[in-house]
Amino acid sequence: MCAYPGAAGSSADHRRLPEPRSHPMPLDPDAQAIADAVSQMPALHEMGLDGAREFTALADFPAETEIADVHEITVPTPGGNLTARLYHPNPHALLPILLYMHGGGWATGGLWTADETCRKLAAQASCVVVNLDYRLAPEHKFPVPFEDAYNTALWLSEHGAEIGGDPTRLALGGDSAGATLSAAVAVHARDNDGPAITALLLAYPATEYAVERPSWIENADAPMLCTKDVLWFWDIYLRDDADRTDPRATPSNSESLAGLPPAFVLTAETDPLRDDAESFGAALQDAGNHVVAKRYPGVFHGFFTMPMLTRSKTAIADAARFLSRRFAQRPPV
Repeated sequence: MCAYPGAAGSSADHRRLPEPRSHPMPLDPDAQAIADAVSQMPALHEMGLDGAREFTALADFPAETEIADVHEITVPTPGGNLTARLYHPNPHALLPILLYMHGGGWATGGLWTADETCRKLAAQASCVVVNLDYRLAPEHKFPVPFEDAYNTALWLSEHGAEIGGDPTRLALGGDSAGATLSAAVAVHARDNDGPAITALLLAYPATEYAVERPSWIENADAPMLCTKDVLWFWDIYLRDDADRTDPRATPSNSESLAGLPPAFVLTAETDPLRDDAESFGAALQDAGNHVVAKRYPGVFHGFFTMPMLTRSKTAIADAARFLSRRFAQRPPV
C-alpha cells in the first residue's frame, strides 16, 4: 500500500535504510478483512487531502451504544468558539470528565470519527465525555489544534460543573493525533500552572518526528497508515523544521516528563508508530509516572475507533477500567 519513505522533509532523506519487510505476525480475521478491502486503494498521502478527508468520513459508523444525553456544546476559547459533542450517561449525577481528541493526522476527521468510541467510554467508565471538534490543518496549522485542546481543557477545569461534570476529575484522551494532543496538553498544563489532569488515555500517539525505530521499518507498508502517510501528515500539520522539536507538537522532546498524570498507553502491533508510543510510555514510567502499557496483537493503526473489531472492544474496556480506577482516586481536599 505504501513504499518506504524518502519523502521530502523526512529525517531519513540522507540515510540508507533497510527495505521494509512483511510483519511476522498475522492480523486478526476481522482486521484482515478490512486490510483486504483497502488493499487496492491508494495510500492516504496518494489520495491527497480532499481524498483522505473523504476516506476518513467513511468512519461515520452507526451509533450502537445508547447514552442518556448526547448533544453538542459550544466551548468559548481565545481563538473563537469551538464545537464539541457531550456524552453524559447520567445527567442527574456529577461525573468525572474525559476530554477526547479524535485522530486523523491533525488534518482529517471530526465529531463522527470517534463517536461510538466516546459513547462506549462514557458508558463503561461512567464519565462525561467531551468529544472536541478542534480546528484542522492545513487551514489551521500547529499550534492551533494544540491551543484548541489546551484551551478546552482549561475551560472544562473552570466550567465543567455547568455540563454536569466534576472539574476536579478531568482526564485527557485521544487516538493517534488526538493522543499526541492529549500528551502535549498535559505537559503544557504542568509547566504553566494549567488545569489539574487526573489521567491520560493515549491510543498510539505520535510523540516524535519520524524516528526510525524497528516498527517504523517493519510496518512501513502497514494497512490504514504507512510511514509515508505519517510524514505527509506531519508536513501538513507543522509550519517548519523547528516545530518538529517543539514539545507542544512532539511531547517526547519535553525537557522533563516527571510529574505527569497516570497514563494508559495502548498500541497496535502492526503500526509504524508502535515503537514511538511504547518508547514514550517507557519514558513516562522512567520519569516516575504511573503507566499502564498494552500492545494489542493482530491489529493496525486506527483499530481503537473501529467498533466492528474484537480488539477494539477489548481495548475500550481496558481503557474504561483504567479511567474508572483513576477517577476513583479523588484528589485531596
